[in-house]
Amino acid sequence: MSSTITGIPEDMDHQIVQAVCDEDVMSSVSVGISGLSDEILLCILRHVPVCDLLLNVARVCRKLHTLCHDKTLLTHVCLSEEYTASDLSVRKTLKQLANHVQSLSLNGCYWLSGSTMDHLVRCRAVKHLDLTGCRLTSLRLSRLLSSLSLLKSLAFDVAPGFNSAQLSSEAVDSLSCLSELRQTLLTPSYGVVPCCAQLRRLALQFDIPDVTREGISVCCQLMVGQSSVPHYQQLEEFSARLAPGEVNQTLLLLYLAVFHVHVPERLRVFLVSIPGPNPAHWPAATSLAQSLGHHGDLEALQLPRSWLDSLSLERALQGNSPKHLSFSRCPALWAQVFQSLLEGGVKDTTRLISLNLSGISHAPYPECSGIRGGEDQLVAGTMSRLAAICSKLKHLNLTHTHYHHDNTPGLGGETHLCGSLSKLRHLRSLALPACALSDGSNTQHITTYTTSPSSLLLGLKKAPRVGLQNYKPASELSLPRDSTLGLAQLLANCPFLEILELTGHGFISALPRLEPCARVCVEPRGMCAWARGIGDTHIAALEALPRLCRLTLAGLPGILKGTGLIQVAKRCHDLQALSLANLGSLKTMSYTAALLDTLRHCTQLQELRLEQPYLNANASFFEAVSCCSRLQRICLISRSGTFDPVATETFMQCCRNVIVCHMFMGGTLVACRTLQKALLDRFSAERPALSVVIYPLQHEDLPLVIRDMPLTLLDQITLFQSHVAQAPPSSPWGHFLP
Repeated sequence: MSSTITGIPEDMDHQIVQAVCDEDVMSSVSVGISGLSDEILLCILRHVPVCDLLLNVARVCRKLHTLCHDKTLLTHVCLSEEYTASDLSVRKTLKQLANHVQSLSLNGCYWLSGSTMDHLVRCRAVKHLDLTGCRLTSLRLSRLLSSLSLLKSLAFDVAPGFNSAQLSSEAVDSLSCLSELRQTLLTPSYGVVPCCAQLRRLALQFDIPDVTREGISVCCQLMVGQSSVPHYQQLEEFSARLAPGEVNQTLLLLYLAVFHVHVPERLRVFLVSIPGPNPAHWPAATSLAQSLGHHGDLEALQLPRSWLDSLSLERALQGNSPKHLSFSRCPALWAQVFQSLLEGGVKDTTRLISLNLSGISHAPYPECSGIRGGEDQLVAGTMSRLAAICSKLKHLNLTHTHYHHDNTPGLGGETHLCGSLSKLRHLRSLALPACALSDGSNTQHITTYTTSPSSLLLGLKKAPRVGLQNYKPASELSLPRDSTLGLAQLLANCPFLEILELTGHGFISALPRLEPCARVCVEPRGMCAWARGIGDTHIAALEALPRLCRLTLAGLPGILKGTGLIQVAKRCHDLQALSLANLGSLKTMSYTAALLDTLRHCTQLQELRLEQPYLNANASFFEAVSCCSRLQRICLISRSGTFDPVATETFMQCCRNVIVCHMFMGGTLVACRTLQKALLDRFSAERPALSVVIYPLQHEDLPLVIRDMPLTLLDQITLFQSHVAQAPPSSPWGHFLP
């Protein structure tokens, strides 16, 4: 953990140290927990899981009983990651929370039974309720809503079999007072939207498969008129995230049908994310852009690549001061994006906190667009200007772009993209292409390209055509493989960086989250010479990030031995999530020894995701992973990998906090199912939330297996995706409760 615990101010932390470690006090009398002030104890108790707080800690003594029932601890309650909480303990906890809790989140509590949801009726004072991922039927929802007359915000799943006609009149009355709603749609339905006439925030997640398990096409025929009942007249924020599939896109357009007639006047957040190369066209996008630009209070904007042209985007941003912008995979808009940000189109760029430019500099689907991928690359000088005017930026995603350092000074005297980004002193999360770290030391033989001033102003420049490379051994002997001067400058000036993702060009996970698994990469892996130079030295340099808690490294062929990972594990003591995918050669796993040493030093690690074609999960591997005593989630993906059943079971016995064990590797279906059953039979009783899925990666029924897994686990660890600048920090997809 960092020197200051999250949520405890530095002065309070100092008081704790003084109260416990003061030499004069310690010399005369021992100080126990009862000697601490109520304020300090409340700060400590805030980090205790609520179930333990009320069912265990409160029984220690009368003083702790009083403090554990303090309103500051029980007004806003989150049970989302209390994986050890059983149905019985949650029911007892809800009974004690009944008169206190106003905001309650059970988001992702997939293991709780439906009957436990019935006990929520006790919490009559609750105003904000998040039941995403919980087992909730129409009738159960009806009974719950009938008892919660003060409810203002609701989040839940619309599962197959949902029928809004089963809602009672009291439930409909409660829905009519809702101002915030989030629905995860697992079946074609309007859910409860037609009952919510006062909505100010509407967030939708579409995760409907195109075909049923029986292979029957899913029908998406709904009454268009129903979606227009509320007319969204009070709507201020609209968010929609789609999984791949035509049904999801069709249903989204039905939800947006009312926008053809009327764009809500108060709309200030509009976020729509549609994966895939050909998002369905939405004719009302132009009128929406004009409306957003007219009112001048836009907070956040994200639109699919086919919905806007440059002129419409200019109108939408003109005179606005947004906090979040996402133009992921929108190469046709890159010129207008930089022009609006750099030339005054955006009124106040200092308000921008989150910016997603992933894939903006080249066509992400060359096979569909006819454009050669990697045609354009970022310019350090222009990014320096961007960093200067967007000085408060905290989240930046530049994945699937290119930067090829050629030692040409940019505007403002910067010579490297990392040097330009080092101006962003407030950065908390950053996603970069691997080539952005290269100093170009091992690519001097590639012809540089002179960029015109006009293209510099737009933020991108044409990359050189790379044909047969002429190697000059004599000159190469005097050059280092690749230096880390640019990277060092970035790390030294961004001390608050907590999340870092480095992805090589052309990397595609075997289990992507928001892309069709069948799509193949048309560009040979390692085609970018600058990315090939990123190796162990660059990874070792990341040890300079003391606050680093989440690290993702994917598609880095230059990793030879993996020794840099050991340095990171030794120095980054707060590292809680580690995701490694396709490092080094894909024909063998050359960094196994370093990986095992790394894991032995990851004492705070809670989440581990490894994806490598030839991963050997043997006894040595699981012995090293067992050193991660706080590990909760592990996911192994390996096309030709092997696993040791005995070692796996021993690891699960040793690491009692592990509640997610997902392994998609080689081996027979029988072997996988046998191990899965053995783990579930042995550990399910003591771990209520245990999720064990072991299945052959190349089995034809794998998509059906993934479909049955809890969405919260797929998003957290199993399916590969970026976690940087994907949604505004205040978005319902981040923290639904206030």
